[in-house]
Amino acid sequence: MNAELQGYLTEIEKVKADARALVAGLSEEQANRRPAPDKWCIAECLAHLNVADAKTLPAFDRAIRAGRTKGRTAAGPFRYGWFSRWMIASMEPPPKRRMRTFKIFVPPPPGAQPLATLLPEFLKVRDELAERVRQADGLDLGSNRVVSPVTPLLRMPLGAYFAFVMAHERRHLWQAWRVREGLH
Repeated sequence: MNAELQGYLTEIEKVKADARALVAGLSEEQANRRPAPDKWCIAECLAHLNVADAKTLPAFDRAIRAGRTKGRTAAGPFRYGWFSRWMIASMEPPPKRRMRTFKIFVPPPPGAQPLATLLPEFLKVRDELAERVRQADGLDLGSNRVVSPVTPLLRMPLGAYFAFVMAHERRHLWQAWRVREGLH
């Protein structure tokens, strides 16, 4: 496996460990307490990541399948264009500007899912993401494109889309940690 994909697998394990630490010792009330009416609580941050990743996994499946079918393989290293680099950077924490969530990625309201099921679902979805990373091994991460579940107009190279998803994970875990720090 190339170093880029191995790096994503390592990041996924870090995200899982971070989520476990984030919710450790929290009550349902604490996990679902919004810091302000227009801000997400910890549970909403995690649920949003679950929704976003679950909707993105089929897009990864299509890109991986197409890459295998067309024989688009390469060992790397891979370089990505300015747009992909900008998209990834725009997701990195701390947020440079507030972004509105696309409707298809809006999490359920606070209290809709207990922590007892939310965290296991979070870990499961990350394991499914890790499986897509492993399935991408050997593919040309620069020429195989992932079509966004938001709009077919947004396409990014497979490797860049993995990086984008990981930056998105870090962004919302960072956000959730800020909420936790404000709990009394």
